[in-house]
Amino acid sequence: MMLMGIDASRAVTSRRTGTEAYAWFLIRALIPLAGQRGHSVRLYFNRPPPSDLFPQADHVENVIIPQARLWTHTRLAVELHRRPPDVFFTPAHVIPFSWRGRSVATIHDLGYHHYPESHPRRQRAYLRWSTRHNGRRSWRVIADSQATKEDLIRFDGLSPHKIGVIYPGVDPDLRPVTDKSRITAVLQKHNITPPYFLFLSTLQPRKNLSRLIDAYGQSGVPHQLVLAGKPGWLAQPILDKITNCQFSHPQSPISPPITLPGYISNGDKAALLSGATAVLYPSLYEGFGFPVLEAQACGTAVLTSRTSSLPEVAGDAALLVDPLDTEAMAAAIRRLAQDEALRRALAAKGLVNVQRFSWGDTAGQVLNLFEGHLL
Repeated sequence: MMLMGIDASRAVTSRRTGTEAYAWFLIRALIPLAGQRGHSVRLYFNRPPPSDLFPQADHVENVIIPQARLWTHTRLAVELHRRPPDVFFTPAHVIPFSWRGRSVATIHDLGYHHYPESHPRRQRAYLRWSTRHNGRRSWRVIADSQATKEDLIRFDGLSPHKIGVIYPGVDPDLRPVTDKSRITAVLQKHNITPPYFLFLSTLQPRKNLSRLIDAYGQSGVPHQLVLAGKPGWLAQPILDKITNCQFSHPQSPISPPITLPGYISNGDKAALLSGATAVLYPSLYEGFGFPVLEAQACGTAVLTSRTSSLPEVAGDAALLVDPLDTEAMAAAIRRLAQDEALRRALAAKGLVNVQRFSWGDTAGQVLNLFEGHLL
């Protein structure tokens, strides 16, 4: 029997994106599986979690140790030393500096090496330190993709034998929405005018939104461009560009041509994805790329980049472009707007591709990793 201590602090937020969603989905899948195999789980929180955040069970202990700042290296560290687990796992954060026990960390990406200008200076310094710290202090490292594993070897000098590639899953509640009235209601709620192309992720420079806006303007397609998501690091120049952009689409009555509905709730996501002509995700760099799979799970065609982990995740079920080539991106947008057969083919392949990614499989592989070294 094994006692797993898991940093669950990043899963508490109600508006989860990226690594926060990773932590929430993975912990939810790990809890029942650990119980089936006779293990115990201890979850650490920096604030009281909602009662329904994770499954309640006899083999699960919630440790709530509130603190606003420096929680990881003070309150969490003290708790780990006072009652050490057999293994400490951080799915979306950093290992406490003073902790010398067995630990495993998921490292999601090293995008700050590839595009340092996409991060504020202080955040870049923290990401560099925390990634190296997790990599060196961890007993084993989990990478979201082969691309991230190769970056860890290249930039941080980690041994390939220390890194296990375990793909995340995709939200099992995401599936094609065929009820037109439901889609219409969601579009009206967010003031979206069909037909539309959809970007759905955090608004930040690494997502290549400036070039996407330019490519959309060059494409001349009679579609609205929906940039959905909450603003992230250095988002203001992107927002200013949208405000100042003026497109001339005489064949299209859509106004405004670009709309910003903000963060999209889980309840609206499937309908918004299903109603789109295609999802456009030409990100400069991704350690995994959840938006690609979310679109595919909803039966929607995808345009994404041929760089970093994105071809690895998308498989043969996406239209791949050079994210630095605005003209090629514009041509691909036009092609998606005009070629229904292509969209249908990509959508069909996407529904097959997404079956490779399951949170149950992810949890099983993570638990196998723990068991292989602890039992």
